[in-house]
Amino acid sequence: MEVIGADGVHVGVVDRVESDRIKLTRRENTGAHADHHHYIENGFVAGVEGDKVRLSANADVAVTLEEEECGRPVDL
Repeated sequence: MEVIGADGVHVGVVDRVESDRIKLTRRENTGAHADHHHYIENGFVAGVEGDKVRLSANADVAVTLEEEECGRPVDL
């Protein structure tokens, strides 16, 4: 499923749900982040609309909410 911000802008693609977080596919990650997954806490999910997961934050903010596997914020 595609993950979009509240503004409808693409954020990522769901790989799977693990515990209380969405694990995003890594194919869109670049540079130092290309070899691993990022995560978004389920608490930021506003709803599911068809085949899209809509977040409660706009895409530009949502990418700052992404986490590494250990739970630390992603260094952008």
